[in-house]
Amino acid sequence: MSNLTSLTLADALRGLREKRFSSEEITQAHLQAIEAARGLNAFVLETPDHALAMARASDVRLARGEGSVLEGAPIGVKDLFCTNGVRSTAGSKILGEFRPPYESTVTANLWRDGAVMLGKLNMDEFAMGSSNETSAFGPVINPWKSRGSNQSLTPGGSSGGSAAAVAADLVLGATATDTGGSIRQPASLTGTVGVKPTYGRCSRWGVVAFASSLDQAGPIAKTVEDAAILLRSMSGHDPKDSTSLPTDVPDFPNFVGRSVKGLRIGVPKEYRSDGMPPEIEALWAKGVEWLKDAGCDIVDVSLPHTKYALPAYYIIAPAEASSNLARYDGMRYGIRGEGANLTDVYEATRAEGFGDEVKRRILIGTYVLSAGYYDAYYLKALKVRRRIADDFTVAFERVDALLTPTAPSAAFALGDKSADPIAMYLNDIFTVTVNLAGLPGMSVPGALDATGLPLGLQVIARPLDEGTMFSVAGALEKAAGFGAKAERWW
Repeated sequence: MSNLTSLTLADALRGLREKRFSSEEITQAHLQAIEAARGLNAFVLETPDHALAMARASDVRLARGEGSVLEGAPIGVKDLFCTNGVRSTAGSKILGEFRPPYESTVTANLWRDGAVMLGKLNMDEFAMGSSNETSAFGPVINPWKSRGSNQSLTPGGSSGGSAAAVAADLVLGATATDTGGSIRQPASLTGTVGVKPTYGRCSRWGVVAFASSLDQAGPIAKTVEDAAILLRSMSGHDPKDSTSLPTDVPDFPNFVGRSVKGLRIGVPKEYRSDGMPPEIEALWAKGVEWLKDAGCDIVDVSLPHTKYALPAYYIIAPAEASSNLARYDGMRYGIRGEGANLTDVYEATRAEGFGDEVKRRILIGTYVLSAGYYDAYYLKALKVRRRIADDFTVAFERVDALLTPTAPSAAFALGDKSADPIAMYLNDIFTVTVNLAGLPGMSVPGALDATGLPLGLQVIARPLDEGTMFSVAGALEKAAGFGAKAERWW
């Protein structure tokens, strides 16, 4: 039954409904695959007993003809999502063995629709990273290898565990989060599909906060259709989240496969960065041709404030992080350091519990919010953010969607950039604008580079227009015909 793990989510759901196999069988197959792939370090917690109990309950519902839209499908959960009674760490030591007495809204929606939880997936600590090397549980290893090399590569971050698990067929799909590209960049580096929906489309309640005005949950999946199926269940208004949008959830899978003839696709000139690898430039040009062939009109557009996006992001996100992470003080949950007084306990707890990258961002955030610097840095960054959003508003008066590269390179070796924070931050150069403007964006695998590693294309749409985004992404997926898989070595 090991071939069950190679199914797409859509095919697995059809097989379950047609009773070609049971949820228990496909769940067991994935659990065996996870056990055999521990060398990837994609999971920080496996929950086999919990998964099999959920699968058996799904089989009972399927036998009665009562199965919901995700009934019996085994998936993975990024460890940023709180799961009732199941350890949730955000990839950090500071939360210790924290077991939430509640369920995040996004995962509750998935369980409501019949999904089965295989376990919690590795991630950069508090979602701060682009390579999954800041995790307290060690780095995730990309299932892909460069041709002729045995070097361990990053799966991207912060949702590296989610992307690697999907790419290695350990799960049918996975939850992830995106604050500056943490769904789309890992998807690009692993040959998977990653969707960052409109800000407010998915509830943030029960998701450990990094930067509250930027964080957004979304899926990583094997295909555009699979991502649409997952996002449909993950989405919805939640009164427990004040930023959740009170809007109906479209039937996203219905948009996949629709004709894109007559759609106007914008190509922003500012995304042609200096030193862009020729293969990424070539893939972008190929993506333009694919959409032309599908009947789209290609329009050159300008997003003039793009060059300020990365510095603005790395002021706003750390500022919000420094505020959000103040709650981890050793008093309420997680580890507690020793000290002679309250201040000593706080300092010892945070010194022991936080990793270097998290400490770096807390320091940056505290600095830009401090007296004398607030106006010079934080307030100015917020003004730049507004200009970036205005650029997109103007562009979307002329076009229906935008096409760009997802990441500035293919997967790089673990350790290559970890000593240089600026080089690491540049991985977000094509993705942060979408978060700053609150737009939906997604990455679709388009080709392999010269060394056999996947490269992705990014589709960006108007707020709440994920439907058009899925249609365009579906057209790209069909034209690219990307069917490559990582050769099994683990």
